[in-house]
Amino acid sequence: MQIILLTKGQKKTLSFSLRPTISVMVVMSAFTALLASYFFYDNEQVDIAAKPSSYAMAELKEQRAALARLREKTHNTLDSMALRVGQMQAQLTRLNAVGEHLAKKAKLNSSEFDFGQPVAVGGVELIPSSESFSEVQLLDEIQALDKTFSKREKQLELLDYFSANKRLYKEIRPAGLPVEKGWLSSHYGYRVDPFNGKKAFHHGVDIAGKSGSKVLAAASGLVTWAGEKNGYGYLIEVDHGSGYVTRYGHNKKILVKVGDVVKQSDVIANMGSTGRSTGPHVHFEVLLDGKKVNPRQYLYSAR
Repeated sequence: MQIILLTKGQKKTLSFSLRPTISVMVVMSAFTALLASYFFYDNEQVDIAAKPSSYAMAELKEQRAALARLREKTHNTLDSMALRVGQMQAQLTRLNAVGEHLAKKAKLNSSEFDFGQPVAVGGVELIPSSESFSEVQLLDEIQALDKTFSKREKQLELLDYFSANKRLYKEIRPAGLPVEKGWLSSHYGYRVDPFNGKKAFHHGVDIAGKSGSKVLAAASGLVTWAGEKNGYGYLIEVDHGSGYVTRYGHNKKILVKVGDVVKQSDVIANMGSTGRSTGPHVHFEVLLDGKKVNPRQYLYSAR
């Protein structure tokens, strides 16, 4: 095999001959080197190109996983908020029912305390929707419910205040006969004095009955006098507050002492005829803001 090499400009030529065996070896070596360089270059290019692509895919996969976690967390949060709104709505319904009950109990007809009838709810079982409330919708619902709760709480506070005051006023205001059994024997106002026959003003009422029968507190209050007093015999005086004071005279036996707190209809004494008296009875007086008033209007009031 003869190989000819040309120099630049083809001014000179070099030639030499190779034996056939050497020629085949040279050609095979050159071909092998060329093929190896081709594969090396191609694989290197593939690795260089593949590396950025694998990094991007891994990053994209991680971002998708993070997004899925965030979406799940958001849905769980919204579902929790929706559950809370449902609980608040149920609580509001219960408050409305309680408010209505208190309003009826207090006998208040004002529209300010009209809570309406409790709402009946229900329905057939349906396939639950996978759609969740939006955050904005839930926040609006919660804010609206919060305002309603605040209003209801103020209404119930006022209602409770009025109810308590009405109940307290009823307990401290004298009502009913101050005896378990008896009858009215002398009225309030001018009368003939039973001892001297002259005209005299009677500042209370007399309720006659059997000696030893029970004398009752006309209203709840604090005992401020329990003992003998000129003309009254054995006297009990009870301060009920709000300007009300009641007196029970001519008792046979006193069953309370000064400082005792008595409730309406409690037994405080036994009927007698002590002091300036002609027979067993209770002299009953009512004072309002320090002035003696006609007890008749209280005697026939319901307890």
